[in-house]
Formats: sequence, C-alpha cells, structure tokens
Amino acid sequence: VQLVESGGGLAQSGGSLRLSCAASGFDFGSSTMSWARQTPGKGLEWVAFISSNGRSTDYVDSVKGRFTISRDNGADMLSLQMNSLKPEDTAVYVCATGNRFTLLYGRGDRGQGTQVTVSS
Repeated sequence: VQLVESGGGLAQSGGSLRLSCAASGFDFGSSTMSWARQTPGKGLEWVAFISSNGRSTDYVDSVKGRFTISRDNGADMLSLQMNSLKPEDTAVYVCATGNRFTLLYGRGDRGQGTQVTVSS
C-alpha cells in the first residue's frame, strides 16, 4: 500500500488549499478513505471520510461547511478541498484507509502527510 499526499503549503486565513492523495498497491475503488491531521498538541485527529463509491461523506464538526472530500476511482486519487481556512487548521494532513474508528484503533494504512500552515 502506498499513499502519497501533495498540495500542502502556506495559506492566509480565509484562503483555500486543495490536497491530493495518490493511492497504489491496493483496491482503491473498494476502499473507504479518510483524511486526518496531526499536530504536536492534539495528536492525530480524523477530519473527513468518504465511502468507496463516493456517495457518503462525513466530517468532524470543526470543518463542516468548509472542507470537501472527494475521490476519483478511475485515477486512484483522493482529494480534500479546504476553504475558509483558519489558523487552527494548521497541521500535517494525512491520507488514510478506513474510517475514524480505523484511525482510532491504529489500523489501516496512512501516508507520510503534507504540511498545511495557515497564517492569521
């Protein structure tokens, strides 16, 4: 399994960034996927979930209405559109297989992450 994130960087408060995750080595189209973020102070936090066919999504309350998770099963790609960014969104964003409980119990696979920094 390989998950490679890209698209992170520096954004101003209120700005936007789009993250991508290239997946390989497993049946991406049959896998549920999530985005999570990690900060030194809060540890790993689940952010968003998408079902294998993309019809079902879920978000942590703090990003609802601002972030959108999507996937392209033909290209084995997962994305996270982040709008109205806030300084508290600053973190390393990680692409992962499974759902919030997969992350909670330390199962599934994760990428190395991409840094997102939001300045006030």
